[in-house]
Amino acid sequence: MPVTSEATTTWTGSLTEGSGTVSFATSHLGTFPIDWKARSEGSETTTTPEELIAAAHASCFSMAFSHALAENGTPPERVNTTASVTFKPGTGITGSHLNVNASVPGLSAEKFQEIAQAAKTGCPVSQALSGIEITLEATLA
Repeated sequence: MPVTSEATTTWTGSLTEGSGTVSFATSHLGTFPIDWKARSEGSETTTTPEELIAAAHASCFSMAFSHALAENGTPPERVNTTASVTFKPGTGITGSHLNVNASVPGLSAEKFQEIAQAAKTGCPVSQALSGIEITLEATLA
């Protein structure tokens, strides 16, 4: 059965002078500020579309990797993934870098890398982001 998730953004003003909020409409987890300055220069207090994409990518990859490891007969003890999504003003989103560290007893480093690469390719968010470069750095703890 398909599941649809929603987020709502309200924006006021021009791109460079304006600002807005993004709300997680499905989960009701909160409303967060957004603006161009944060997107183009960075911010520790205001989110960006790229940070939201990074959250989706890290979550999706972790789930896909965990599933693939379990199907291999080597379920992970822990999977910790950081996704770094890069935005270049005037160009757009240029890439997503996945950095995963996982504890997987009984798995060789070579098989770990093979499964990580397959999870990167098979993750639905990676597939949705197929128009950008996706890189992976995977470390077996």
